[in-house]
Amino acid sequence: MSKEATIWIVIAIYAIFMVVIGVVNSKNSGGMASFTVGGRNAGAWISALSYGTAYFSAVMFIGYSGGSGWSYGLYATLVGIGNAVFGSLLAWMVLAGRTREVTRRLKIKSMPQLFEMRYQSNGMKIFSCIVIFIFLLPYSASVYKGLTSVCSILLNIDERVCMIMIAVASAVVLVLGGYMATLKADFVQGIVMMFGVAALVVMVVICPQVGGLTEGVRRMSDYMKESGMSPMSSQTALSLVATILMTSFGTWGLPQMVHKYYGIRDDREVKRGTVISTFFALLVAGGGYFIGSFSHLFCGDTLPEGGKDYIIPNMLNMAGLSNILIGIVLVLLISASVSTLSSITLTACSTVAMDLVKGKIKPKMSDSHVAMFTRVLCLVFVIGSYVVANYPTPILEMMSYSWGIISGAFLAPYAIALYWKGINRAGAWAGMLGGFLTAFVPVAISGFTTPDGPIYACLAMILSPILCVVVSKIASKMGWKSGERNDFFYTGTAEEWRAAHGYVK
Repeated sequence: MSKEATIWIVIAIYAIFMVVIGVVNSKNSGGMASFTVGGRNAGAWISALSYGTAYFSAVMFIGYSGGSGWSYGLYATLVGIGNAVFGSLLAWMVLAGRTREVTRRLKIKSMPQLFEMRYQSNGMKIFSCIVIFIFLLPYSASVYKGLTSVCSILLNIDERVCMIMIAVASAVVLVLGGYMATLKADFVQGIVMMFGVAALVVMVVICPQVGGLTEGVRRMSDYMKESGMSPMSSQTALSLVATILMTSFGTWGLPQMVHKYYGIRDDREVKRGTVISTFFALLVAGGGYFIGSFSHLFCGDTLPEGGKDYIIPNMLNMAGLSNILIGIVLVLLISASVSTLSSITLTACSTVAMDLVKGKIKPKMSDSHVAMFTRVLCLVFVIGSYVVANYPTPILEMMSYSWGIISGAFLAPYAIALYWKGINRAGAWAGMLGGFLTAFVPVAISGFTTPDGPIYACLAMILSPILCVVVSKIASKMGWKSGERNDFFYTGTAEEWRAAHGYVK
């Protein structure tokens, strides 16, 4: 059997399985609570693996691991470790339990709803809704680009054909089954990713270009000394730290990541999910960046045609992997991409449907109609992502812009609100707008071409909490109306909110 036939058979089996999951779960996804948070009954394994698969897509494997490995050599592995410690372990410890309790008690289904209830601001809900929908588009587009570079090298198929395939797969799972379908698909995809990355690490390490673990580390260390990569310059070290912080703490403010906490069954599952999520990140992210750290042993000093996005695909092609393993690698990347795209799409579209259409334009719309409208929006979003993905912006840059703008705006107003009753509407607006502008303005001025997106993202995530605290204290001391406390968020119920406002369900 030919190489292409073997690979296509493996991919076809995976695709059929994903369709079955979507169809099976379509019967139980009629209402918005079921479609968006799965009835809030998800266990530890399914929640943790869903978080991990939304976190690590083809962007990480192709864009970040390849680009980081090329720039930082063996130091690139620190990015994966940082993702596990700060982006998974610490994120779950700090955010998961509190978020689950608040969103369950107040029946919150989206981050804009959380902002509205905490800060008593319909304007903040609308602003955050618009930011989420617009700036998750380049995020999802970067996922398309990550996968297409691999397929074009390993399968020799047109990039646009690959984009259409991944778009259709994501749309089928989402439109048919909603949240629980994505969770169950993510569980399967998470298992595939763990075994796939482990096998891939072994195969890359034993290939002739690396020559085994000890020899490979020695060769790469020697190369880094000879090329001036080690010791690192201050500029390179700053860039590395910025990448670690952005890809780790940046997840704290991403609505599609925070959304995974909403549906967890109880606190016991939160604790178990923390361990599982951390292990997954160590294996998948650590393994992915570890592979990328050997990029110069395969490519030397010359970037492959197409730039950094094509480093990992060329490494895999040069490693002499078997047809079956290449098929598994592609399924691994498709799995990661479908999971991430599904999470992004569901978050962006359910937000628009619930918080703009039902929350502002048509408040009397039934839950079943909102769920149907969300499905339609999912199709529109997938098509929009495909269009954006056809622009020539590199994966790493495209992702960093989206990551920085959204997390820069939302991280502080969200995370601080979980623990500090003193933050108020004035402070939240200051932090949200300050973070947004800090991350957005420099990259917009550059025409979205600057490679310093991670640095601006970190500046935004540092400035935003400072503004939240300082302006909150000033507003409270000056007696501004926007400086009033809102203790309801910590003790109230959804029923009390509906009685007072009559439009959030």
